[in-house]
Amino acid sequence: MTRLSVNVNKIATLRNARGGKVPDVLLAAAKIQSFGAQGITVHPRPDERHITYADVRGLKSIVTTEFNIEGYPSEDFLALVLEVCPDQVTLVPDAPDVLTSNQGWAVRAESKRLQPIIERLQKGGIRVSLFTSTDEAEIEAAAQIGADRIELYTEPYAQGFSSGNPEAVVPFARAAAFAHGCGLGVNAGHDLDAKNLSHFAENVPYLAEVSIGHALISDALYDGMEHTVQTYLACLNPAH
Repeated sequence: MTRLSVNVNKIATLRNARGGKVPDVLLAAAKIQSFGAQGITVHPRPDERHITYADVRGLKSIVTTEFNIEGYPSEDFLALVLEVCPDQVTLVPDAPDVLTSNQGWAVRAESKRLQPIIERLQKGGIRVSLFTSTDEAEIEAAAQIGADRIELYTEPYAQGFSSGNPEAVVPFARAAAFAHGCGLGVNAGHDLDAKNLSHFAENVPYLAEVSIGHALISDALYDGMEHTVQTYLACLNPAH
């Protein structure tokens, strides 16, 4: 069964646009879990333009499923996650001014920097995932430096699928199988939505988890959060 982790950044974006505490990120996370999601994801950024460090600390006691924190491994970020100790940290190569994640790690080039960070997080009892492309050399490098999982950056798939090319899933299926053979768990995320998710999940083996935020929260504005979470769960695991 593939787990659905809902990224609640966009709820924080809406709150921050007005100030105050509405909508309540912690209450939203609790409800999303009660509707069946198997995880909550956040991506705190240095400027706290959506999720704040205070949100991350507050969510620690709210998330009863699986807590995944994404981010660039600055010293401030590492201190935060080692304090909060989520189930998983997903390391992304985003520069501070990047609007949203737009590429995977160049793992081979960054291996000397990433390896001690991975070891530090794992010593804190945290599973570590690296955001990667489908490049097998990069995936193999992730395994060599001790990552527990990779998260496949799925924007190229989403773009291909929306352009009428279902074969855009093939590199991801191959990458997932290769990663599994390297001993890595496989996650995926970025631009997955209710239109392309079923096809992706049906064709990509060993898929442990998908992290979805923007599309799911947007759909919930029209259809309601409970219905939307159930829709995405059905895309992932239609037999259940």
